[in-house]
Amino acid sequence: MSIPHQSALNEYSKDSYFADSFSKKIKYNNQTAIEVFLEIAEQTPDWIDFLMSMRNKVVSKLGLKDLGGLQDVPREKQAADYVVGERVGIFTLVSATEHEVVLEDCDKHLNVRVSFLVEPKGETAIVHANTVVHVNNAFGKVYMFFVTPFHKLIVPSSLKGLESAD
Repeated sequence: MSIPHQSALNEYSKDSYFADSFSKKIKYNNQTAIEVFLEIAEQTPDWIDFLMSMRNKVVSKLGLKDLGGLQDVPREKQAADYVVGERVGIFTLVSATEHEVVLEDCDKHLNVRVSFLVEPKGETAIVHANTVVHVNNAFGKVYMFFVTPFHKLIVPSSLKGLESAD
C-alpha cells in the first residue's frame, strides 16, 4: 500500500528507494499517535526482538550502529514527555502531532523515516504504519535487499498487538 496522502511522509516518499504502509482498524480512546507507537514498541513480539538482536550483531561487525530493540523505550516515561530530537526506542523523534508521529534513523548508508498516522472515526481509528527509505550508497541497497522481506513481516505483526475494532 502507498503512503497515505495526508501523512507527513507522503512528500518525503517521492523519489525514495523504498516506501510502504500497513494499516489496522483499532478501538479508539483518544490515544495520540505517539501513544500508539509506544504501545506497539512495548508489545513487540519476542521473535521480532530476537531478529533485531541478530541484526545488531551482524551489522556491528560491518561498521553499522547497534540500534537496540524496538522494546527499548523507558516504561516510566509518558508519551507527552518526549521532545523533538530525542531517542524513542530505536528511532529519533522528528515530529509529533495528535494524529501523527514521525521518527527516523539516519546513517551514511540510508535514511529511514517511519510514521504512525491515526485517523479517528468515532470509537474506532485506522492506524497507518508508514515507512520510507532513501539509500545513500550501494551498501544501503545491499542492506535493504536483506531487510525488506523481514520488514514486510515485522510491521504487520507489530500492528497485531493493538486492540482491534471488530
